Amino acid sequence: MKTKMLLIVLLFLGMNIHAQELALANQNGTYGYITKTGDWHIQPNFKVAKNFSGDLAEASKDGKTWGFINRKGEWVIQPVFEKTKEFNSGIAVVLKDKTWIYIDTKGDPTLTNVSTEKLYDFKDGLAIIRTGDFVGFINTKGEVVVPAKFKKVFDFENGYAKVLENDKWGLIDPTGNYFVKTEYDGVSNYYEGNVVANLGDNYGLIINNEFKIVTGAEKIWDFSNNSKYTYAKKDGKMGYIDNTGEWIIEPTYDKARAFVNGLAPVMKDKSWGYINTKGETIILFQYKDAEIFSEDGLAPVKSSKAWGFINTEGQLVIPEKYDITAGGFSIFEKNNLKGFKDGLARVKEKDWAYINTKGEVLKNMWFENLELFN
Repeated sequence: MKTKMLLIVLLFLGMNIHAQELALANQNGTYGYITKTGDWHIQPNFKVAKNFSGDLAEASKDGKTWGFINRKGEWVIQPVFEKTKEFNSGIAVVLKDKTWIYIDTKGDPTLTNVSTEKLYDFKDGLAIIRTGDFVGFINTKGEVVVPAKFKKVFDFENGYAKVLENDKWGLIDPTGNYFVKTEYDGVSNYYEGNVVANLGDNYGLIINNEFKIVTGAEKIWDFSNNSKYTYAKKDGKMGYIDNTGEWIIEPTYDKARAFVNGLAPVMKDKSWGYINTKGETIILFQYKDAEIFSEDGLAPVKSSKAWGFINTEGQLVIPEKYDITAGGFSIFEKNNLKGFKDGLARVKEKDWAYINTKGEVLKNMWFENLELFN
């Protein structure tokens, strides 16, 4: 019985280590990976490396040849490639002997008979193929699931892909069936039932397969940050609509961003403040710039050149002394989120660090470059 329990515990610990999120960090010119406690999980002994994608990350000891490591820092695929791209769906594109090929997670060539003029990365089990001026999709078996009949396509997001056909945009599902017919001059991605579209100068939402024009809208942003409300422009001013296409806050602002935690940053007369979904000012217009709140209840703001963080009552809880937007190898994740995620924010003073919601630097560790956890 004790042996069985020990095996269960070891298995549980192994799964936790396997799933542990890591952030790529550069210290003293070499790259490794840290944990959310601020400790090195993979020591910085790579000349260059990239973010983990699943359980594998691209890495190079000499900056010339590339391979893939696991989350223990062990070589899973030896560094024998001139260039690499990240794994997705168990397949990666690599450059070997000046030729781009697909490989599997063992490093062996795969999908060698795919008919395409260019190899594209996989995402969620599908990859773009190209035949002349037209594109479609294959699955991980190399089977054509969407024929190359579109002029342009984007990767699938939330189950649907934007496609251009006969100079009109629509959305398809992974079998190639139309979710939104290709009859619009522009469409957004699908976010929890919401799709923004336009026909000429008419902007609106696609609701129950019908295009509903939002009265007076000159532009509508997508619902990626909030499934109920988004911001839109009318007569050169910004306001908010709901997911039925009705104006809930009349356009009176010069700039606007998404509602999170019931508050949205808006700009008026060159100053930023925060309003609620009734359009009432909750945090006074006093900032040079302001970003959306995170789920942690903090938002980046700046009165001058540097950023700090306020809570939903407008109290400055982390001093304005950081840069939060550039550096590392990318800006914050989806929708350019700048701020806290899961209790941590990446910030820069002279170097980069992670801080917690109390403003404490993790292990007082600073880095030349620092990426997001994944």
